[in-house]
Amino acid sequence: MSNNIKDKVTIITGASSGLGAATARYLAARGATVVLGARRSARIEALADELKRTGTQALAMTTDVTDREQVKALVDAAVQNFGRVDVMLNNAGLMQQSPLERLKVDEWDNMIDINIKGVLYGIAAALPHMQRQKAGHIINVSSVAGHKVTPAGAIYSATKHAVRAISEGLRQEVKAYNIRTTIISPGAVATELPSHITDPQSATGMQQYYENFAIPADSFARAVAFAIEQPDDVDINEILFRPTRQEL
Repeated sequence: MSNNIKDKVTIITGASSGLGAATARYLAARGATVVLGARRSARIEALADELKRTGTQALAMTTDVTDREQVKALVDAAVQNFGRVDVMLNNAGLMQQSPLERLKVDEWDNMIDINIKGVLYGIAAALPHMQRQKAGHIINVSSVAGHKVTPAGAIYSATKHAVRAISEGLRQEVKAYNIRTTIISPGAVATELPSHITDPQSATGMQQYYENFAIPADSFARAVAFAIEQPDDVDINEILFRPTRQEL
């Protein structure tokens, strides 16, 4: 089934580290063309150069997913350089845990802007191309937190529940265009997510949790690949996975 990954033009936001970088490497090794978007230009340019040395077609473009025009430019660049967009992986995300009473309203806004608006901007940029192609695959990243709510995680969970709601609505609307949709909901996977938590108590607890339970980022990459590599008449709508030892 891996032949259904080969030559697919795959756009990945949040590609500078963690889940995005691991997925770029995993899909490139299976023949995908990868278009990398992230705010950290040096990192995605280095990753693109690394992949090109292995024979992969790769493009890096500085992208802040909170800026709709930058996301549109990323997708348009993929189409201009490679002729189409087959997969849009809306992966960029931010987790800033804290009890609501701490009133970290700026962090609430950050998560809403990246986790919800960033996904919407990715959909808005890719959907017209996929409608014209009568083919495509939009993959949105939620979380176990999109299924559960925990203390200090209310806003993050709200954003990830929103991703699932948006994705299900999208799934129902795009059938006429032969577009597939997938939600990936990972549990504790080794990424930089815990490093963005500024509330000391929440940060300590989450860091310890990840140190005890987190599994490598290529677990996420394999889930993405599984969804993509299915025959075109199979639509994997959601994958929810955790470390085997994770109870939550």
